[in-house]
Amino acid sequence: MTDIDVKKSKRKVDVCGYPLSIFFIVVNEFCERFSYYGMRAVLVLYFRYFLKWDDDLSTSIYHTFIALCYLTPILGAIVADSWLGKFKTIVYLSIVYTVGQVVMAVSAIHDITDTDRDGTPDNMTFHVAMSMVGLFLIALGTGGIKPCVAAFGGDQFEEHQEKQRSTFFSIFYLSINAGSLLSTVITPILRGQECGIHSQQKCYPLAFGVPAALMVVALIVFIMGSGMYNKTAPKGNIMLEVCKCIGFAVKNRFRHRSKKFPKREHWMDWADEKYDKLLVAQVKMVLKVMFLYIPLPMFWTLFDQQGSRWTLQATTMDGNFGILTVQPDQMQTVNPILILALVPIMDSLVYPLIKKCHLNFTPLKRMTVGMLIAALAFVAAALLQLQIDQTLPKLPQGVAGQVKFLNLNSAPLTLTIDGTIDVSVPAHQVNTGDYLTFDKSVRVVFNKNTSTGTDLILMSQTRRTALVSPTLDMNLVYDLSKKPDDGMNAIRFVNGLGSALNVTLGVGDIAPLAVSNYSLVPQGKAEFTIMNSGGASCLYSIDLGFGSAFTLLIPSTFTIGSPDCWQAIQVVEDIQPNTIHMGWQIPQYFLMTGGEVVFSVTGLEFSYSQAPSNMKSVLQAGWLFTVAVGNIIVLIVAEAAQLPDQWAEYILFASLLVVVCIVFAIMSYFYTYTDPAEIEAEFRQPEHGPERKRDQVEMERKDSDCSKSSKGSDMKKKDSVVEQLNQEVKQSKM
Repeated sequence: MTDIDVKKSKRKVDVCGYPLSIFFIVVNEFCERFSYYGMRAVLVLYFRYFLKWDDDLSTSIYHTFIALCYLTPILGAIVADSWLGKFKTIVYLSIVYTVGQVVMAVSAIHDITDTDRDGTPDNMTFHVAMSMVGLFLIALGTGGIKPCVAAFGGDQFEEHQEKQRSTFFSIFYLSINAGSLLSTVITPILRGQECGIHSQQKCYPLAFGVPAALMVVALIVFIMGSGMYNKTAPKGNIMLEVCKCIGFAVKNRFRHRSKKFPKREHWMDWADEKYDKLLVAQVKMVLKVMFLYIPLPMFWTLFDQQGSRWTLQATTMDGNFGILTVQPDQMQTVNPILILALVPIMDSLVYPLIKKCHLNFTPLKRMTVGMLIAALAFVAAALLQLQIDQTLPKLPQGVAGQVKFLNLNSAPLTLTIDGTIDVSVPAHQVNTGDYLTFDKSVRVVFNKNTSTGTDLILMSQTRRTALVSPTLDMNLVYDLSKKPDDGMNAIRFVNGLGSALNVTLGVGDIAPLAVSNYSLVPQGKAEFTIMNSGGASCLYSIDLGFGSAFTLLIPSTFTIGSPDCWQAIQVVEDIQPNTIHMGWQIPQYFLMTGGEVVFSVTGLEFSYSQAPSNMKSVLQAGWLFTVAVGNIIVLIVAEAAQLPDQWAEYILFASLLVVVCIVFAIMSYFYTYTDPAEIEAEFRQPEHGPERKRDQVEMERKDSDCSKSSKGSDMKKKDSVVEQLNQEVKQSKM
């Protein structure tokens, strides 16, 4: 036994017929996928509610990040195959990945720049810069190791372990789904906690910190198995070879664009002079499939909006599922759960049933159906959005403003506005009806008494409440004009007494006949303790849903300290709570997941079957590239369309996918399925050697035709050589 064999036997340890090294790889993949999907699950809400970006900017940056994550695998594959090898590439880029996750967690700590300790960062530029650096490092890391880990796991098996290798890949992808499913459940729960040094806020540092810790664990576990791994040396990257071959064919075709040169059957045939015919034939097969990839990014344009637009849609919905309260970002877990259910159903029930009906449901037809189902998912999202829009506050357009009147008196009032509109305001209540809309300053008089009038100056596109005091003075206060962030509830108190009060739960002191600021309170039962300067108190509780705003009036008849004091408090609804249940998102998730199973799984299977034996990684890179382009399309369409209504944007995306689906169906109709193994076998026959020599000499002859200085005897010599090669080809075919 040689020294090398001894080293191999020491390194190689099998458990139940499997290399021990693969257990480190599977644990590494589970932790890495938990880290990635956990961070990604809360990312758009971090943009929206921590960095205070609007929906459009949050969506744009989210999809830019996803696009980067699917562009960098090409870079990772080239680095691994050409220079560092898979092991070093995974280790180095995992370090970059870990640093990015840590930077992301640090960027979410609001106390770092919260110098006035009010719970809001004072230097948002710092947090934005840190976030962008963190996301760039994460995209570089997760994308760079994506093409390496599974292939590195496959390298651990020997030729006689084919069955174990197949089982490994099943376990490997199970770990991916398990990591993503658990993380999309857990990290939104962590985000929903409150943490902070000086003030308690949504715990984004914990939501990003746990994925960062899992990435540290993934890196340590992977390095621990270093001594057991089978580390293959870099052998060159086939993608670079393919690109060089295509580049030479294009350049050679352009150089011989004159009509003097005969046309060739395929433009890639112009690479025959430099590259082997087998390689050229393999590149042709790859390009044939990649041509079909052109319409595919539109599917991913819709699919990846589950983490952006659909998550933001869920923030305006009711997440109360009885004993369970679901966060908006937790709705994303519906997708992996449905995948685990639908994949076996489609493979063992639906497809066999279609086959028994003698329907020719080819892979390309399946992909077409998958795209149509995804379009239907966005139609369902649009219909749901129309229902949600009915529950949202509606501000007036143009210069108009809205106002309502809150009567602090113990007697009803009748207000006359501009001498034409009479408004009744009950005691300790707001005026009957909704907000009143005016596009100018108005004159308000009480009980037809023109001597007690007040001029109200209304601001455009705002909502305001006019507090009418016992002395008939009016105090205009601003109301919320949109839903509170993140499903929270906004509560404020109006003190109708003649003495100051203090209210707990962040409300604070309220002067006589004054109103407090809004305080944000989570869903559930909220309890407020109202106290006066003498120490007497009253406990008031209210059950809150999601996304509401209330003004609680403490009337002049309020007796603090009495057992039923809470009954005197009047509740005024400024913004109604979310009434559309999050469960109504399940149909669109079901349709989108069904489309994914039919489209994505079939697409990967089709690509694998049509790819040459040594170029399956090239088509895998092309498939990932369509995901990146799909996310870029979201940016382009969303920014270019500038549609005022979200439901209209959903319909636009659905329509675009239907159009692209029709184009793909036409392209599929003309596609001819091939057997790459059969074609490769043909080109491995010996007759192609002389053909290549003949073509090379013929090209040299044509080149000489273009040169005025090379004629005569040289041409005759080349012609004789060509004739000789033709005879060789004939003999080899006999």
